[in-house]
Amino acid sequence: MSDTTTNRASDGQAKKLDIARLLLEGRAFFALILIIAVFSLMSPNYFTIGNFLIMSSHVAIYGLLAIGMLLVILSGGIDLSVGSILALAGVSAGAMMQGIELQAMGVIFYPPVWAVVVLTCVLGALVGAVNGVLVSIFKVPAFVATLGVMYVARGIALLMTNGLTYNNLSGRPELGNTGFDWLGFNRIAGIPISVLVLAAMAIIAGLMLSRSSFGRWLYASGGNERAAELSGVPTRRVKITVYTLSGVLSAIAGLVLSSQLTSAGPTAGTTYELTAIAAVVIGGAALTGGRGTVRGTMLGAFVIGFLSDGLVIIGVSSYWQTVFTGAVIVLAVLMNSLQYGRGGRKS
Repeated sequence: MSDTTTNRASDGQAKKLDIARLLLEGRAFFALILIIAVFSLMSPNYFTIGNFLIMSSHVAIYGLLAIGMLLVILSGGIDLSVGSILALAGVSAGAMMQGIELQAMGVIFYPPVWAVVVLTCVLGALVGAVNGVLVSIFKVPAFVATLGVMYVARGIALLMTNGLTYNNLSGRPELGNTGFDWLGFNRIAGIPISVLVLAAMAIIAGLMLSRSSFGRWLYASGGNERAAELSGVPTRRVKITVYTLSGVLSAIAGLVLSSQLTSAGPTAGTTYELTAIAAVVIGGAALTGGRGTVRGTMLGAFVIGFLSDGLVIIGVSSYWQTVFTGAVIVLAVLMNSLQYGRGGRKS
């Protein structure tokens, strides 16, 4: 009789633990559902297809940055320069759309939009590679290295524009450089291009992490870098690669944002690095590295985006929006501590 009672009690405790674990591991999904439900009750304009698509196009900026940030955090690092790379990419694209003056030849060259996109992504890759080299080869702490690059990139953006903003980036037909606003305003099957770009990048990153040797190397490097190195994992190359990819994704985010605004300013993307980190943490990734998924990071980005836009729709002050976003971040970090602190390391 006592054994039966004990077994029932243990089964009950196991079920409670399973439910608690489910809620903890699926917190980003449940938080997103709760946010949608609450704001739908508070505003009839929230729960509409049109509004969801608009909010998703806003989330695309955070989501692209968050994917790059996830890759860096999985390696055990951090990238504080993503917001500044976004701004530098935006103003570089804006400068090219305004025309490149070739003084020696006495002409102004207007590159086509596809060339602007490619060159901007290359610029993002170069800045990201600088981060990777500083961290992996020169052993500069990631926080310090990316903080320095953050200031350098932002400073260059300010120097390029003299603190001003490039406007009217739509181009002119006679110059052959129209179409820059395609990323920001066009739709395919009713879905904004920016959302499709985010979905494509998320799918590519997810497949890379789950089905490639590079993904296994990345998780191993973040979980235990020394053990991974002894096992033959090229940890230096992995780190340089993830910082380079983060730079490319930041540049793409800069292109999308500039296209949506049809303007590019040197102050764009300020504090976006913190939003990207928040999305990764809310999605369940560990800041210590080696744990996290693209799926969770996307949910985290949508939580932040839908929360921010919902507060705007119901007329909450922007100051309170900052407070609520900060509270969500703190809560997410606390839940990460509960999930990983008590259960040990998870692969």
